[in-house]
Order: sequence, then structure tokens, then C-alpha cells
Amino acid sequence: MRLGLALALLMLPVPAVAAGSQPASMIPGVERPERARQNYILKCQGCHGPEAQGNRSNTPPMANMVARFLAVPGGREFLGRVPGVATAAVSDAELAELLNWTLYRFDAAHVPPGFKPYGTTEIGKLRKTPLRTETAAMRQTLVRAMKTNQATGK
Repeated sequence: MRLGLALALLMLPVPAVAAGSQPASMIPGVERPERARQNYILKCQGCHGPEAQGNRSNTPPMANMVARFLAVPGGREFLGRVPGVATAAVSDAELAELLNWTLYRFDAAHVPPGFKPYGTTEIGKLRKTPLRTETAAMRQTLVRAMKTNQATGK
């Protein structure tokens, strides 16, 4: 049900608003979905692909996977520190928006209830300590934790 609703929301046109007013985002933490989509195309799609499928050689898939990181300790921080995220050539505000958009666009079914969207301050802090050579090992540890959670029903 949540996946269907999220996908339906992504397909709706962005309503026009009066000058000086702020549009209400239909995706938590995403003020301008069209900007987030454009940033994904320009900053992420080259490696992750148009449907976030990744590739076998060096880029793991995000589709039906990325929001699962939010369910394990350290996973939320990991997503903000991944090299391609932490070093993306966008502002902290745009990066928070992009990350929130990505979670709902590619893995809405696994966004946990009560998810608090990434914000500018949090992203600014995470970007100060980007992951480097330890990224793959950390990801592997988090994925193992996800599998353990699935096996135990957490």
C-alpha cells in the first residue's frame, strides 16, 4: 500500500503556487521534487542508472534496497557519508532533498514508519567525515545486519 501511494505521489504534477508562497512537498523532506530528480540525473544516474539498478562491477543497486539502511544502526549515517553522496557538488540543502527523494523514489516500501527526513544540518555534519576505502566493508556489515533483522523479524 505504501509503495503504491508513494509511486502515485511521484507521478503527480507539481502544483503551481502563488508568488512568495512555499509549495507543500508531497515527499517528506523534498521541497522541489523536480530539482531532486534533476540532481539525481546529473549526479547519481551515471553510476547508479536511471532506475537505480547499479552495476555489477562497482556500484551497488539502490532500487528496493536503499531505505533498508535506515533500519539498522549506523545505516542512516552511512547513506550520508557514502563518497558519491558526501562529495556531490550540491549544497547541503539540495543533498538532503536528493537523499530524501531517492529513498522514496527507489525504495518507498522500506522507508520506516516515522522516518525523519534528512535535513541540511545533519547532511552538513555527515559530509565532514566522508567514507573512503572503508565504504565497501561498512556496506557489507550493514547488509549483514539487514539480513539478520529479516531472519529474526525485526
